[in-house]
Amino acid sequence: MLSDIEIAKNAKLKDIREIASTLSIPEEKLKLYGNHIAKIDHMYLKELEAKDVKRGKLILVTAITPTPAGEGKTTTSIGLSMALNRIGKKSIVTLREPSLGPVFGVKGGAAGGGYSQVLPMEDINLHFTGDIHAVTTAHNLVSAMIDAHINHGNELGIDIRRIYWKRAIDMNDRALRQIIVALGGSANGYPREDGFLITAASEIMATLCLASDIADLKRRIGEIVIAQSEKKGLIRVKDLGAQGAVAALLKDAINPNLVQTIENTPAFVHGGPFANIAHGTNTLIATKLALRLADYVVTEAGFAADLGAQKFLDFVAPTGGLFVDAVVLVASIRALKYHGGVPKDELSKENVEAVLNGMENLKTHVENLQKYGIPVIVALNKFESDTSAEIDAVIKSSPVKCVLNEAFAKGSEGAVDLAKAVAETIEITPSNYKPLIKMEIPVEEKIDIIAKEIYRAGNVAYTENARTKLSMLKKNGFGNYPVIIAKTQNSISDDPKKINAPKGYEFTIRDFQISAGAGFVVALAGEIMLMPGLPKVPAAVNIDIDENGEITGLF
Repeated sequence: MLSDIEIAKNAKLKDIREIASTLSIPEEKLKLYGNHIAKIDHMYLKELEAKDVKRGKLILVTAITPTPAGEGKTTTSIGLSMALNRIGKKSIVTLREPSLGPVFGVKGGAAGGGYSQVLPMEDINLHFTGDIHAVTTAHNLVSAMIDAHINHGNELGIDIRRIYWKRAIDMNDRALRQIIVALGGSANGYPREDGFLITAASEIMATLCLASDIADLKRRIGEIVIAQSEKKGLIRVKDLGAQGAVAALLKDAINPNLVQTIENTPAFVHGGPFANIAHGTNTLIATKLALRLADYVVTEAGFAADLGAQKFLDFVAPTGGLFVDAVVLVASIRALKYHGGVPKDELSKENVEAVLNGMENLKTHVENLQKYGIPVIVALNKFESDTSAEIDAVIKSSPVKCVLNEAFAKGSEGAVDLAKAVAETIEITPSNYKPLIKMEIPVEEKIDIIAKEIYRAGNVAYTENARTKLSMLKKNGFGNYPVIIAKTQNSISDDPKKINAPKGYEFTIRDFQISAGAGFVVALAGEIMLMPGLPKVPAAVNIDIDENGEITGLF
């Protein structure tokens, strides 16, 4: 069997200008990065909106709770878009850019798999067009300016005990979670406790993904809260006068990246916020542009439906004025067996009973998604070890239409049934999409609804630290802001050990962060960290390059 990277290298890519022409994108709107990658001028969206070009249908792809067994959400998203084109529908898939942390840590690649990939996969998985590096640099410019300001007299009166802005790096590095900066004497500034977060968790990343244009991006960056003053007032990026320089560093990063799938279907890969820390979807600009260029747009929300999908439906879509026409919930037999109590090393053995036990996780996510008034289709992503009995059990017990997806092994041909089911559902069953959370209600009420309606908690508890931060939020006008809950992706709950479908437990909020530029507050639950660490055997040990520049080990 060929590896993902071997399959990718055997693919016949078209010149990216040809891909753009199929979407009627003028060549002057493109900035080429070789023959197979291009950026599209983000202002082209404004032109299409001014002409009132008809918008396509939006399909949100999400998944059951992730397991070590794998679900295949990105593979399904790409395969579905390719299959929609195969059955005569004009489709674009919009995805996030992979973070180097997970690529070298756990995933080894995040551009799909098998015969359902976006290409060129080596570039997309590594440095791509430099967007994530630009976000990292922009973030750290703010960090540098904070310490320079303090060192040169601190006219703003920044309280060095209450600096909220950490540094950023696009790598999993646990040693950087808590550090001391400015050691070595007075010439290096005032020593203080600091730390790093992964770039995907940066508010600059979240802000970029939600901005409508450069002017909006600069305004949002200026509003970012970085610290408190000694008199308890909030200090923002605009107080440092840094918003213009930060936005300048992002002048190319704001432009969507156009690539293609293994079957030459257009794909936008742009932005990369994590869904367990931030909102977890690609840029609004990319999705809105795709909707003006295609009949069907497939977009992916990070991690499971309780994370990426909830945030997309309650925050991202309302912020961007998007309407969701259908949701595809991805599951796999292996993941269902894991939720049903089967150890990882026994997942290849047939176990219908465990599959049915694990279906509780799937059913919970389906019920949650239906609360938004959107039709839901289950995509059962096929793995080689799946048996007919197990597949039949899932299809028969699924609360909504369930379709077998074989895009990994067969490309678009393997996802035709799924594409037909999705298109038919959209045509026959109109969506009544409506957010579950009202924007104007208090932060605590928002958290209570999400915890009980989506996470199925019995009650919500706040630590003393969280209550102190919440009081500060209210005093500074953030008491009714949208809420993004940062929690583990490994459970519907705030405890990664609670698999399947836990109910009635206590959900704990331990801290809050302000993301004023992005337009939300972050409620941190459980032990979620903003800087992941590498595992004992990271994916990096499998990634290599030979004397001819050929990369291996990405998958």
